[in-house]
Amino acid sequence: MDEEKNEIKDASIEEVVEEKEIDSSVEEVEETEEEKKDKKIKNLISAVILLAGLFVGSLFVDAIQMIRGGGFSQRVLNEADVFASGGKTWVAYNEPLVKVQVISDDTCEACAPDEVLVGLKQALPTMQNEKIDANSAVGQKLIADFKIKTIPAFIFSKEIEKTELFAKAEPFLDKKGDSYAIKSAEAGFPVGKYVSAPQISDKDISIGSIESMVKVVAFSNFQSPSDKKAYADIITPMLKEYGDRIQVVFKSYVPPTATQGISAALAAACANEQGKFVDYASKLFASQDVWGKAKDAAPILKGYAATLGLNAQDFNKCLDDKKYQDQITATVAEGQSFGLQMTPSIFVGTDLQLPTAKYDDMKKVIEQQLNK
Repeated sequence: MDEEKNEIKDASIEEVVEEKEIDSSVEEVEETEEEKKDKKIKNLISAVILLAGLFVGSLFVDAIQMIRGGGFSQRVLNEADVFASGGKTWVAYNEPLVKVQVISDDTCEACAPDEVLVGLKQALPTMQNEKIDANSAVGQKLIADFKIKTIPAFIFSKEIEKTELFAKAEPFLDKKGDSYAIKSAEAGFPVGKYVSAPQISDKDISIGSIESMVKVVAFSNFQSPSDKKAYADIITPMLKEYGDRIQVVFKSYVPPTATQGISAALAAACANEQGKFVDYASKLFASQDVWGKAKDAAPILKGYAATLGLNAQDFNKCLDDKKYQDQITATVAEGQSFGLQMTPSIFVGTDLQLPTAKYDDMKKVIEQQLNK
């Protein structure tokens, strides 16, 4: 009997020990998970403290810099105008970053923008360039949207408004949306090539067929000896040789101070109204020294009209009223937009022939365009 009691007692003790071992095991598991939870909380707190420290300390870092251990203190940057990093010297500017779209053409050697960019960089050191091919869809759209006449061309982002350059350059800037295109030719930038031809309106003096694909536009001044020579050596033989195969448009490009030159341009336009432009223009060039030196050229110009068989009454009224003054003023503005510095300046399409060009030079360009 006593042995049975002892066995029961031993069994009870073993059960208690086992229960304690189980409880101890459970406690150990619970403590392990609690430790993990504590560690996670501590890590989150550390992260919060770190991030707070970054902001409070005004540290200018990004993820890559944190990994690499780099970064700059914004406080230090604010106090430094120049600092070195990565083998380069960085200079601080008060002006914003200005993005510049540079439209050019790699097939045109003269269209390289490097020379202009060097000058722009000096005036606008915070600019960032993006090269755009003039022949691409993007380039063609920009040329059309901004009515760009020459390349290389430069289009600035709206941030240019916040720069010192803006006040000086604004008269030469065309705004569309939030961007500005500089009028390169007007601003005196070198012209690589023209991508737009002068506009032709029904008010312009036109000879030949308006249906022709080849358009010759001559900016000329009746008072200039160079224009007299060009009219005799280029325009006259051109009209005889090509006739209606081309359209020749004559635009009077006269300085506002050339009083007699403006009078001659008005008279030529009045003669054109009666279908006598060629005859009248020939007379003007032939007698350039006569009317050009007169204090008042009007009586002489009216006399030419009568001699050439024009309706004197209509011609005189047209001249006295300065009927075509607005047209001549608009032509001067147009010539300036193309950066024309002298006459004669003759366009065959978008190809500008300089005053030194010969008739054979002109013929080559005309033939090329006729054969397209």
